[in-house]
Order: sequence, then C-alpha cells, then structure tokens
Amino acid sequence: MTEGREVWARTYYRNTTGERLRSFLTLMGPGGRAVELRCEVEAHDEPGVCETPRGPVHGAADAYTAVAEYAAGGTAEETPLLLRTGSNPASPPTD
Repeated sequence: MTEGREVWARTYYRNTTGERLRSFLTLMGPGGRAVELRCEVEAHDEPGVCETPRGPVHGAADAYTAVAEYAAGGTAEETPLLLRTGSNPASPPTD
C-alpha cells in the first residue's frame, strides 16, 4: 500500500480453523530492501489485520511487492504452509 511517499504491506484474515495460526508478512522493495513481520492469528471468527510499519518509498512505488504466508501453529519444520498470497504490480491502463 502507498500513501504519499510512504509504503507498507497489510493483510486481512479471519481464522475459523479453531487453532492458532502463524502468519508472516513480507514487504520487498528495490535494492534488496525487505521487512518481515510475524503475526499471531488467534482462533476466532473475528476479522484481523497484520500490517508492517510504514516507511519511506525508495525509488518507484510500483517496485514493491508483498507476500503473506499462513501456517499452522508449531515450528516451521512440523507444520505445513496453508496459504501463500502475493501482490501484483498495478497494470497500466489500456486504451
């Protein structure tokens, strides 16, 4: 997401599994810049959000991508990845 000259990543979730999940949100930018945030996703039907801190845009705002990954609780070696989703760059308008 961008606003002015700030950039950040956000993912929304609703966990109806009945179990706690792990979520990792990664914002990747130009020049190898990256921010990774781990969010605990509690087991309840209420919507939640995980968001990286806002930071200044370096280069073009469309050079940033974000990836959100959700996995079952426990260690990474013991639990499978449940969902991985990523952002797509904005497409230029077509005539």
